[in-house]
Amino acid sequence: MYRSYGYLRPGADLPDFDLAPEFGRVPPYSGGLSEQERERAGRLLRDTIVISLHDHPVRFPADMRQTPEYNRTGRQHTAFAGLLASGMTVVFDNMMDGTACVTGNAPWRWLDIITDLGMRQADIAHQSDVIVIRTMDDIEHAHRSGKVGLLFGLEAATPIENEIDRLDVLYGLGLRQIGIAYSDANALGSGLNETTDGGLTDFGRRAVARMNQLGLAVDISHSSDRTGLDVCAVSERPVFMTHAGARAVWNTPRMKPDDVLRAVAETGGVIGMSAAPHTTLSEAHPRHTILSVMDHFRYCLDLVGIDHVAFGPDTLYGDHVGLHTVFGHLLKVGAAAPAGPSFPKVEYVDGLENPTENFANIAGWLVREGFSDSEIAAVLGGNILRALQRIWA
Repeated sequence: MYRSYGYLRPGADLPDFDLAPEFGRVPPYSGGLSEQERERAGRLLRDTIVISLHDHPVRFPADMRQTPEYNRTGRQHTAFAGLLASGMTVVFDNMMDGTACVTGNAPWRWLDIITDLGMRQADIAHQSDVIVIRTMDDIEHAHRSGKVGLLFGLEAATPIENEIDRLDVLYGLGLRQIGIAYSDANALGSGLNETTDGGLTDFGRRAVARMNQLGLAVDISHSSDRTGLDVCAVSERPVFMTHAGARAVWNTPRMKPDDVLRAVAETGGVIGMSAAPHTTLSEAHPRHTILSVMDHFRYCLDLVGIDHVAFGPDTLYGDHVGLHTVFGHLLKVGAAAPAGPSFPKVEYVDGLENPTENFANIAGWLVREGFSDSEIAAVLGGNILRALQRIWA
């Protein structure tokens, strides 16, 4: 099995870090499935086009405190073995540019983005099990051939600054999905942590129009409420909320209110359930596990219907809780601290800890809860495919 950047000499051509494992970092999740349920879930995972709306399928240092130094190399190590064992067909891979301070001390620098896109694709070009997704045909090819496709995206359009043509450049370099703003506001609109929600700017409206023209999928996961509503109002294509949850289930700024969730669905878009640690909690399951996440899934399903829900677990290979500690100043974790009831801290989200295990456990839960094969196929990837056919047309 090819190891990321295997064409280079560790310690000579690039620093040699002790990276988190792709398997067995935490105990496996016990879903309590019968043998028949397990077989059915496995069959659905094999036969269905399975798409994660948001994950980071890369390995981090085993000691998360080394991550700033690791990021300085400009090389995120793709977890090739873990991806092949995941059952996923496509991963919306948003890289890690909210923390990837390669050439400076702040995220979202244009040169860092270009470096990240180029380095990742140079690495992928040296093996054949994982491919880059740019078209619907690429997705079909990945499914038929048993490969895993990475669909590159950004969580914020901050790097384009006020140069709208940079969207074309990013598209030309392989990007196929982009967020409007992260926690901080930018030239396009407000992020979710701004004190004043200014919504989408005039430049942001022009940018959304260009995204529609190019075929760049638009994401509002980290945008403010007003910005999200404005994007849905002006976009002529379906809008994604790749990784979030429902504020009615857990009242924090990171979760989305009903009007924003409905607005996404009304565009023909899809809402992906996140599982980043200590985000998608619920009063029924305040200890963050797959059960907490599924409380958000149930709520969104009831609110907008089965055609507009999916999963964007937002996981990685390594200590995700530790990442939030190391990069809290950039991720604004504290600013989005839950306003709801107190909750116990966890070391990891049981059942949705990394990209390898996520969809086997999601499929198992859906089977055990009595969803039909067609419903499961829709939320595992069919809904996303339908939206992409309109976005990429």
